[in-house]
Amino acid sequence: MQRLRVFLNSYHPIVHSLLVGTVLARLAGSMSLPFLALYLAFRTDMSPEMIGLAVGVGPLAGTFGGFFGGTLSDRFGRRVVMLGALYVWSVVFLTFAVTETPWILILLSALNGLCRAFFEPVSQALMGDLTPPEKRMRVFSLRYTAINIGVAVGPMLGAWLGLAAGPLPFVLSGVVYLIYAVSLHVLMNRFGLRELEEQKKEHVTFRQTVRTVAHDNALLLYVIGGTITTFGYTQMTSTLSQFLEVSFTDGVTLFALLCSVNAIVVVALQLPISRWAEKFSPMFLISLGTVLYAVGIGAFSFADTWALMIMAMVVFTLGEVLSFPAGSLFIDRLAPEGMRGAYFGSQNLKNLGHFLGPWVGGFLLARYDAAAFWIVALFTLSSILFFLKGAEAAARRSRTTGLSAPAPHQRPSARS
Repeated sequence: MQRLRVFLNSYHPIVHSLLVGTVLARLAGSMSLPFLALYLAFRTDMSPEMIGLAVGVGPLAGTFGGFFGGTLSDRFGRRVVMLGALYVWSVVFLTFAVTETPWILILLSALNGLCRAFFEPVSQALMGDLTPPEKRMRVFSLRYTAINIGVAVGPMLGAWLGLAAGPLPFVLSGVVYLIYAVSLHVLMNRFGLRELEEQKKEHVTFRQTVRTVAHDNALLLYVIGGTITTFGYTQMTSTLSQFLEVSFTDGVTLFALLCSVNAIVVVALQLPISRWAEKFSPMFLISLGTVLYAVGIGAFSFADTWALMIMAMVVFTLGEVLSFPAGSLFIDRLAPEGMRGAYFGSQNLKNLGHFLGPWVGGFLLARYDAAAFWIVALFTLSSILFFLKGAEAAARRSRTTGLSAPAPHQRPSARS
């Protein structure tokens, strides 16, 4: 009980609300969105090409929408952007359940991507706003754990309830998002977030933000490196599932087991590792995580038993546990005052790797079979060069302007 009380007192109540809401929102969304293609195939007369467009337009809209959502939050406040995104999001899910018109469904998918792109980077920025710098690594780790809990449970719950091809999961998702929006709205009013934002507002113009972001070499290099690692990360789902299906007896079951291993390792180890990780610079953690990514991906190529595949997935997941929260911390420290939202939103450009990964991975698998994973692993390792160059650029900017920036490749520091 004492430990729980200490934990609750360690972070702002709105941060706790965002963490709990992340679990519920991801759980609700994961009951419906993974089955979107199946739902459209059963409920509409859309062609496979149109279904592919409807599914793909959401992530594409989100890739380029994050910057705008983050910039709006810097200009008008986190509260307006986050609540607006949540309320629209709930309407999007509810409308999915009641329409079969193709162009409306495509529009809804795009709005879903935009709502996610507006809400999630801004929620990270708000967590940074409300948390002391020395606690932000742990907060970002908690957030990533919350995401994985929701994503792990949601699809299984949807399948167990037999919701896969019906409208009910979208209705449930819409209701959960609406409840989340209302509760967060009340909590933000209760703790005076509007007044707090007015006191801190920098009134940075959109043009100033675009100019700063476009000329920030550290951010650009980080996004390039992040796109490469995202490309590698997507192989865990798209390419690996195809490889296991043809290379192992009952490969589909093995893939499902590996997905469960991934989720279990993240949930079980994220917090203990985050406490250890606080002793290191973000760039050291990102680089180490990338190495583990590459080792895990490469190991998929020669793992010829279920046990070896599970070991490879554990190594891969440890890279995920290290690099994802550390990336958020790097951006948090890189962002100039008044532009945290825009910088977190710019991270969404890394999602181009989600678009390219399945296509290129499938191309390599068809031509090189298991060796495709080694090719991807070596390509993933190349991202470290961009990360380190980005950290060096941030350090140069820090020396020139006096702004804080992550050290290029710092080992343990005195800060605990």
